[in-house]
Amino acid sequence: MYSPDPSDISELKTKLTTERRVSYFRRIEALLLSFSPAERLALYVFSILLGLSTLALLSAVNNAVSVEIPAQGGSLTEGEVGSVRFINPVLTLSQADEDLTALVYSGLTRALPDGTIIPDLASSYEISSDGTTYTFRLRQNNVFHDNTPVTSADVLFTVQLAQNPDVKSPHRADWEGVTASAPDKYTVVFKLPRAYAPFIQNTTMGILPQRLWKNIPAAELPFSPLNTHPVGTGPYKVSDQNIDNTGAATRYELSPFAKFALGAPHLKRITFLFYGNDAAMVQALNAREIDAIAGISPDELDGIRRTDLTTMTALLPRVFGVFFNQGRSAVLADSSVRFALDTAIDKERLVDLVLKGYGAGLDSPIPSGLMGGAPQNVNASSTLVQSAFTDETVAAAHAVLVKGGWTYSATSSTWTNKKKQVLGFTLSTADSPQLVATAQALADAWKKLGVNVKVQVYSLSDLNTTVLRPRQYDALLFGEVVGRELDLFAFWHSSQRNDPGLNLSLYTNSKADLLLSQARATTNATDREKLYAQFAALVKKDDPAIFLYAPEFVYVVPKNIAGIELGALTTPAERFLNVYEWYTDTQYVWNMFVK
Repeated sequence: MYSPDPSDISELKTKLTTERRVSYFRRIEALLLSFSPAERLALYVFSILLGLSTLALLSAVNNAVSVEIPAQGGSLTEGEVGSVRFINPVLTLSQADEDLTALVYSGLTRALPDGTIIPDLASSYEISSDGTTYTFRLRQNNVFHDNTPVTSADVLFTVQLAQNPDVKSPHRADWEGVTASAPDKYTVVFKLPRAYAPFIQNTTMGILPQRLWKNIPAAELPFSPLNTHPVGTGPYKVSDQNIDNTGAATRYELSPFAKFALGAPHLKRITFLFYGNDAAMVQALNAREIDAIAGISPDELDGIRRTDLTTMTALLPRVFGVFFNQGRSAVLADSSVRFALDTAIDKERLVDLVLKGYGAGLDSPIPSGLMGGAPQNVNASSTLVQSAFTDETVAAAHAVLVKGGWTYSATSSTWTNKKKQVLGFTLSTADSPQLVATAQALADAWKKLGVNVKVQVYSLSDLNTTVLRPRQYDALLFGEVVGRELDLFAFWHSSQRNDPGLNLSLYTNSKADLLLSQARATTNATDREKLYAQFAALVKKDDPAIFLYAPEFVYVVPKNIAGIELGALTTPAERFLNVYEWYTDTQYVWNMFVK
């Protein structure tokens, strides 16, 4: 029997297939030739329309099921004033230290721009019903930048380092009296001596790798190269740096950490360059050496010439005011005098004069926005203001003094009371440009009223040692940094009147003391706000201080960077709270692939 060769069969199949294709195209060609020119034109037009319609339909379907999301790419170069010494959450001192530490390290929890606290290295946490026990459970896939695991031992080590008096950590007071323990490798328990609602904020402190730091004596910690070559768990890690001939860093380059607990950052590079002052930074900004400046003085903003930048602002939870030492100055013990001095100042004009409008006037020990929501941004005023008073405010203050029993002499331009005391006092402050300008504006207003005011300016170190600590002042112009959790105990409780307490007005009111103690132990935010509202009303009635303004944080950044949320900042470094969400590039993906 004949058996055909397989190759012959294959060749035959190929030949038949080719002939069928040729025959098919010939039939189509013959059909087209049978059409009239008008029919062929119509066919071509309808074919094109069908193609376009199909493409439009596919595009519409794609748009309906896809979404634009941030993509990796882009970079940011920031200027910093000063130098970096401690990129270390336990030792940070300068603004540059804090900025880089905020990027390189992360804590058990993380604050969001709206002020809420979420787990970071922790997967969850629980607070006991009496508010004294905090239990944190770590994510079991956390790693440091060197790819070593994060465990409860690292958390205990970091907290104990902050508590060690020999280390002299600025965070030591946050952890005083707190007992930390680790039941297992991924659980940490903090026991507080008493309920303290703001404690959760302390757990945002960055965590150090015990493995690298444990053998360094406390006295040698400030000199460890790990302070400038850090290993953390934050959204960015140090990838490169330049050092000058003095050993100071002139440049730090950071790259994204893909294993960051809250997700890989979008920006592919953040670089810091260091300068001697704001003016030098503005010059570098105009020369396009850097893209951004944080915390710049409002006086320097007029020098910026670039149009591809935008200015973002946020009120800082800081209270600048004049604090009266009524025990040292008899005339300031008179409530009518304190009220008249307050009445003479137009605080919005003061903000325009001193801060160029970048701030908000205050009439309370509580900064704007800390109760009932995030601070509201205030638009800078363009009005040229020459003084912090008006004829109306001076006239109103004059009437207050007359009602209080004071007599004005037009001949000597002085006020005296029934005890023949002359209305005058010394106003002390630090030598920062903002405080000096504020002191001069206040003195001008009060001299217009007829009050003899002498301004004394000290270096910050001298002010602390010779004025603040011994409470040697009639009136003190100074600022208080109020935390996000609004704990006013240290600033106003009568137990804090003496050094190292911060009750600069030496204020004493038993009802206020009770409200402050209750507020710091109340974990319910609404209840705590009610207690503070009552406290603020008491302070307003007693007039132990004149509350002037809360300044704004000013951040100049490129317009093409999206996702920046300043929100409720406590410090300028907190502009990086959501830095892992900042982006310049985007991409479209189908909804089903979006996490």
